[in-house]
Amino acid sequence: MDSPPRNPRRILAGGLAVLTFAAVATGGAMLALHLSASGAQAPEKPRTQPLQTQPPQTGAPPAPVADRAEDRQTVAARRYMVEHDLRGRDIKDPRVLEVMGRVPRHRFVPERLQKSAYADNPLPIGHGQTISQPYIVALMTQLVRPKAEGRALDIGTGSGYQAAVLAELCKDVYSIEIVKPLAEEAKQQLKDLGYKNVTVRHGDGYRGWPEHAPFDVIIVAAAPDHVPQPLVDQLAPGGRLVIPVGDRWQSLVMIERQKDGGLRRETIAGVMFVPMTGEAEEK
Repeated sequence: MDSPPRNPRRILAGGLAVLTFAAVATGGAMLALHLSASGAQAPEKPRTQPLQTQPPQTGAPPAPVADRAEDRQTVAARRYMVEHDLRGRDIKDPRVLEVMGRVPRHRFVPERLQKSAYADNPLPIGHGQTISQPYIVALMTQLVRPKAEGRALDIGTGSGYQAAVLAELCKDVYSIEIVKPLAEEAKQQLKDLGYKNVTVRHGDGYRGWPEHAPFDVIIVAAAPDHVPQPLVDQLAPGGRLVIPVGDRWQSLVMIERQKDGGLRRETIAGVMFVPMTGEAEEK
Protein backbone atom coordinates (compact mmCIF):
# COMPACT_ATOMS: atom_id res chain seq x y z
CA MET A 1 0.00 0.00 0.00
CA ASP A 2 1.07 3.60 -0.49
CA SER A 3 2.62 5.28 2.50
CA PRO A 4 0.35 7.86 4.22
CA PRO A 5 0.73 11.32 2.67
CA ARG A 6 2.14 14.23 4.61
CA ASN A 7 3.33 17.84 4.21
CA PRO A 8 0.43 20.18 3.27
CA ARG A 9 0.54 21.96 -0.04
CA ARG A 10 -1.99 23.40 -2.44
CA ILE A 11 -2.31 22.22 -6.03
CA LEU A 12 -4.63 23.49 -8.70
CA ALA A 13 -5.17 21.03 -11.51
CA GLY A 14 -8.59 20.82 -13.07
CA GLY A 15 -10.14 24.09 -12.02
CA LEU A 16 -10.41 23.87 -8.22
CA ALA A 17 -8.04 24.68 -5.39
CA VAL A 18 -7.70 21.98 -2.74
CA LEU A 19 -5.62 21.75 0.42
CA THR A 20 -3.54 18.61 -0.01
CA PHE A 21 -1.09 16.53 1.97
CA ALA A 22 1.75 14.98 0.03
CA ALA A 23 5.11 13.36 0.56
CA VAL A 24 8.01 15.21 -1.02
CA ALA A 25 8.41 13.53 -4.39
CA THR A 26 11.57 15.02 -5.80
CA GLY A 27 13.71 15.62 -2.73
CA GLY A 28 14.37 18.77 -0.74
CA ALA A 29 11.95 20.95 1.14
CA MET A 30 8.62 21.61 -0.49
CA LEU A 31 7.69 25.29 -0.78
CA ALA A 32 4.12 26.44 -0.23
CA LEU A 33 2.23 27.62 -3.29
CA HIS A 34 0.97 31.20 -3.17
CA LEU A 35 -1.78 31.58 -5.72
CA SER A 36 -3.65 34.61 -6.95
CA ALA A 37 -7.28 34.10 -7.86
CA SER A 38 -7.33 37.26 -9.95
CA GLY A 39 -4.66 36.22 -12.46
CA ALA A 40 -0.92 36.56 -12.92
CA GLN A 41 1.16 38.42 -10.40
CA ALA A 42 3.24 41.29 -11.72
CA PRO A 43 6.49 40.07 -13.27
CA GLU A 44 9.55 40.72 -11.20
CA LYS A 45 13.26 40.45 -11.82
CA PRO A 46 14.29 36.76 -11.72
CA ARG A 47 16.32 35.75 -8.69
CA THR A 48 18.44 33.29 -10.67
CA GLN A 49 20.12 33.25 -14.05
CA PRO A 50 17.83 34.33 -16.90
CA LEU A 51 16.39 31.72 -19.21
CA GLN A 52 18.58 30.58 -22.06
CA THR A 53 17.55 31.81 -25.45
CA GLN A 54 18.63 28.65 -27.27
CA PRO A 55 16.89 25.28 -26.80
CA PRO A 56 18.83 22.64 -24.87
CA GLN A 57 20.68 19.94 -26.76
CA THR A 58 18.39 17.08 -25.77
CA GLY A 59 18.45 15.05 -28.96
CA ALA A 60 14.70 15.53 -29.33
CA PRO A 61 13.21 16.93 -32.55
CA PRO A 62 14.07 20.61 -33.13
CA ALA A 63 11.77 22.96 -31.26
CA PRO A 64 9.21 24.63 -33.54
CA VAL A 65 9.19 28.35 -34.12
CA ALA A 66 6.44 29.36 -31.73
CA ASP A 67 5.73 33.06 -31.53
CA ARG A 68 8.23 35.52 -33.00
CA ALA A 69 5.81 38.40 -32.35
CA GLU A 70 5.62 37.95 -28.57
CA ASP A 71 5.57 41.23 -26.70
CA ARG A 72 7.80 41.98 -23.72
CA GLN A 73 4.96 41.54 -21.24
CA THR A 74 4.32 37.98 -22.45
CA VAL A 75 8.00 37.07 -22.32
CA ALA A 76 8.32 38.57 -18.83
CA ALA A 77 5.22 36.76 -17.57
CA ARG A 78 6.51 33.40 -18.82
CA ARG A 79 9.93 34.02 -17.28
CA TYR A 80 8.30 34.92 -13.97
CA MET A 81 6.21 31.73 -14.12
CA VAL A 82 9.33 29.61 -14.57
CA GLU A 83 11.48 31.36 -11.98
CA HIS A 84 8.81 31.83 -9.29
CA ASP A 85 6.17 29.14 -9.76
CA LEU A 86 8.37 26.30 -11.02
CA ARG A 87 12.07 26.72 -10.22
CA GLY A 88 11.14 28.50 -6.99
CA ARG A 89 9.35 25.37 -5.81
CA ASP A 90 10.38 21.79 -6.53
CA ILE A 91 10.72 21.68 -10.31
CA LYS A 92 14.43 21.01 -10.78
CA ASP A 93 14.76 19.16 -14.08
CA PRO A 94 16.60 21.67 -16.32
CA ARG A 95 15.02 20.29 -19.50
CA VAL A 96 11.51 20.69 -18.09
CA LEU A 97 12.26 24.25 -16.96
CA GLU A 98 13.74 25.10 -20.35
CA VAL A 99 10.73 23.80 -22.25
CA MET A 100 8.21 25.43 -19.90
CA GLY A 101 10.06 28.68 -20.53
CA ARG A 102 9.69 28.30 -24.28
CA VAL A 103 6.26 26.80 -25.05
CA PRO A 104 3.74 29.64 -25.62
CA ARG A 105 0.99 28.70 -23.15
CA HIS A 106 -1.02 31.75 -24.18
CA ARG A 107 -1.60 30.09 -27.56
CA PHE A 108 -3.43 27.24 -25.83
CA VAL A 109 -6.06 29.32 -23.98
CA PRO A 110 -8.97 31.40 -25.30
CA GLU A 111 -7.94 34.82 -26.57
CA ARG A 112 -9.87 36.61 -23.82
CA LEU A 113 -7.76 34.79 -21.20
CA GLN A 114 -4.34 35.16 -22.79
CA LYS A 115 -3.27 37.88 -20.35
CA SER A 116 -3.73 35.32 -17.55
CA ALA A 117 -2.04 32.46 -19.40
CA TYR A 118 1.10 32.47 -17.21
CA ALA A 119 -0.64 32.74 -13.85
CA ASP A 120 -0.29 29.53 -11.87
CA ASN A 121 -3.97 28.74 -12.19
CA PRO A 122 -6.06 26.40 -14.35
CA LEU A 123 -8.11 28.18 -17.00
CA PRO A 124 -11.30 27.19 -18.82
CA ILE A 125 -10.85 26.13 -22.45
CA GLY A 126 -14.50 25.42 -23.26
CA HIS A 127 -16.71 22.31 -23.28
CA GLY A 128 -16.50 22.08 -19.49
CA GLN A 129 -12.75 21.42 -19.62
CA THR A 130 -9.70 23.27 -18.29
CA ILE A 131 -6.01 23.65 -19.00
CA SER A 132 -4.06 22.61 -15.88
CA GLN A 133 -1.99 25.11 -13.93
CA PRO A 134 1.62 25.37 -15.17
CA TYR A 135 2.99 23.85 -11.96
CA ILE A 136 1.00 20.62 -12.29
CA VAL A 137 2.02 20.28 -15.96
CA ALA A 138 5.66 20.73 -15.00
CA LEU A 139 5.37 18.36 -12.04
CA MET A 140 3.77 15.56 -14.06
CA THR A 141 6.32 16.03 -16.83
CA GLN A 142 9.20 15.91 -14.37
CA LEU A 143 7.81 12.77 -12.73
CA VAL A 144 7.70 10.75 -15.97
CA ARG A 145 11.33 11.60 -16.82
CA PRO A 146 10.89 12.01 -20.59
CA LYS A 147 13.80 11.03 -22.82
CA ALA A 148 14.74 12.38 -26.23
CA GLU A 149 14.22 9.04 -27.98
CA GLY A 150 11.13 8.16 -25.97
CA ARG A 151 7.52 7.64 -27.03
CA ALA A 152 4.80 9.41 -25.04
CA LEU A 153 1.06 8.92 -24.64
CA ASP A 154 -0.99 11.94 -23.55
CA ILE A 155 -4.53 11.15 -22.37
CA GLY A 156 -6.83 14.17 -22.31
CA THR A 157 -5.34 16.46 -24.94
CA GLY A 158 -7.47 19.43 -23.95
CA SER A 159 -6.08 22.42 -25.81
CA GLY A 160 -2.79 20.62 -26.54
CA TYR A 161 -0.44 22.31 -24.05
CA GLN A 162 0.81 19.15 -22.33
CA ALA A 163 1.30 17.51 -25.72
CA ALA A 164 3.41 20.47 -26.85
CA VAL A 165 5.60 20.23 -23.74
CA LEU A 166 6.11 16.50 -24.30
CA ALA A 167 6.79 17.05 -28.00
CA GLU A 168 9.89 19.05 -27.16
CA LEU A 169 11.18 16.35 -24.84
CA CYS A 170 10.26 13.11 -26.63
CA LYS A 171 10.63 11.74 -30.15
CA ASP A 172 6.94 10.94 -30.68
CA VAL A 173 3.77 11.97 -28.84
CA TYR A 174 0.37 10.34 -29.27
CA SER A 175 -2.52 12.27 -27.73
CA ILE A 176 -6.17 11.30 -27.26
CA GLU A 177 -9.07 13.67 -26.51
CA ILE A 178 -12.65 12.46 -25.90
CA VAL A 179 -14.26 15.85 -26.69
CA LYS A 180 -14.23 16.04 -30.48
CA PRO A 181 -14.15 19.86 -30.91
CA LEU A 182 -11.19 20.08 -28.51
CA ALA A 183 -9.36 17.32 -30.36
CA GLU A 184 -9.82 19.13 -33.66
CA GLU A 185 -8.80 22.51 -32.24
CA ALA A 186 -5.72 21.08 -30.52
CA LYS A 187 -4.65 19.25 -33.67
CA GLN A 188 -4.83 22.49 -35.67
CA GLN A 189 -3.08 24.57 -33.01
CA LEU A 190 -0.21 22.11 -32.69
CA LYS A 191 0.12 22.05 -36.47
CA ASP A 192 0.12 25.86 -36.64
CA LEU A 193 2.91 25.98 -34.05
CA GLY A 194 5.03 23.55 -36.05
CA TYR A 195 4.82 20.43 -33.92
CA LYS A 196 5.31 17.61 -36.42
CA ASN A 197 5.94 14.81 -33.93
CA VAL A 198 2.48 14.94 -32.28
CA THR A 199 -0.46 12.80 -33.44
CA VAL A 200 -3.86 13.75 -32.02
CA ARG A 201 -7.02 11.70 -32.36
CA HIS A 202 -10.54 11.94 -31.04
CA GLY A 203 -11.49 9.01 -28.85
CA ASP A 204 -11.72 7.43 -25.42
CA GLY A 205 -8.30 7.21 -23.79
CA TYR A 206 -9.20 4.50 -21.25
CA ARG A 207 -7.61 1.76 -23.34
CA GLY A 208 -4.69 3.85 -24.47
CA TRP A 209 -3.33 3.50 -27.99
CA PRO A 210 -2.15 -0.14 -28.35
CA GLU A 211 -1.12 0.28 -31.99
CA HIS A 212 1.73 2.55 -30.89
CA ALA A 213 2.58 0.89 -27.57
CA PRO A 214 4.73 0.40 -25.60
CA PHE A 215 5.18 3.91 -24.21
CA ASP A 216 8.03 5.30 -22.16
CA VAL A 217 5.79 8.08 -20.85
CA ILE A 218 2.05 8.14 -20.14
CA ILE A 219 0.41 11.26 -18.68
CA VAL A 220 -3.32 11.33 -17.92
CA ALA A 221 -5.11 14.65 -17.37
CA ALA A 222 -8.49 13.34 -16.17
CA ALA A 223 -9.28 11.28 -13.09
CA PRO A 224 -10.81 7.79 -13.17
CA ASP A 225 -11.66 6.11 -9.85
CA HIS A 226 -9.03 3.43 -10.54
CA VAL A 227 -5.91 3.04 -12.66
CA PRO A 228 -6.92 1.66 -16.09
CA GLN A 229 -5.13 -1.67 -16.58
CA PRO A 230 -4.69 -1.14 -20.35
CA LEU A 231 -2.52 1.90 -19.64
CA VAL A 232 -0.35 -0.05 -17.22
CA ASP A 233 -0.03 -2.85 -19.79
CA GLN A 234 1.23 -0.35 -22.39
CA LEU A 235 4.17 0.85 -20.27
CA ALA A 236 7.59 -0.02 -21.65
CA PRO A 237 10.25 -1.37 -19.28
CA GLY A 238 11.48 1.66 -17.35
CA GLY A 239 8.39 3.59 -18.45
CA ARG A 240 6.36 5.78 -16.12
CA LEU A 241 2.64 6.54 -15.88
CA VAL A 242 1.34 9.56 -13.94
CA ILE A 243 -2.41 9.74 -13.36
CA PRO A 244 -4.88 11.37 -10.94
CA VAL A 245 -7.02 8.69 -9.29
CA GLY A 246 -10.17 9.08 -7.22
CA ASP A 247 -13.65 10.48 -7.13
CA ARG A 248 -14.21 13.41 -4.79
CA TRP A 249 -10.77 13.02 -3.23
CA GLN A 250 -8.05 12.36 -5.77
CA SER A 251 -4.39 11.42 -5.53
CA LEU A 252 -1.72 11.89 -8.15
CA VAL A 253 -0.22 8.43 -8.64
CA MET A 254 3.03 7.46 -10.36
CA ILE A 255 3.51 3.88 -11.62
CA GLU A 256 6.87 2.73 -12.96
CA ARG A 257 7.49 -0.54 -14.79
CA GLN A 258 10.74 -2.03 -13.55
CA LYS A 259 13.27 -3.58 -15.91
CA ASP A 260 12.20 -7.05 -14.70
CA GLY A 261 8.54 -6.29 -15.49
CA GLY A 262 7.48 -5.55 -11.91
CA LEU A 263 5.62 -2.39 -10.97
CA ARG A 264 6.42 0.32 -8.45
CA ARG A 265 3.59 2.59 -7.31
CA GLU A 266 3.94 5.88 -5.46
CA THR A 267 1.39 8.45 -4.30
CA ILE A 268 2.67 11.97 -5.01
CA ALA A 269 0.02 14.47 -3.90
CA GLY A 270 -3.64 15.22 -3.51
CA VAL A 271 -5.09 16.92 -6.59
CA MET A 272 -8.38 17.87 -8.23
CA PHE A 273 -8.89 17.08 -11.92
CA VAL A 274 -11.99 16.78 -14.08
CA PRO A 275 -13.29 13.18 -14.03
CA MET A 276 -12.38 10.75 -16.80
CA THR A 277 -15.46 10.06 -18.88
CA GLY A 278 -16.30 7.30 -21.32
CA GLU A 279 -15.42 3.70 -20.50
CA ALA A 280 -13.88 4.71 -17.16
CA GLU A 281 -17.38 5.55 -15.90
CA GLU A 282 -18.62 2.04 -16.65
CA LYS A 283 -15.98 0.15 -14.65
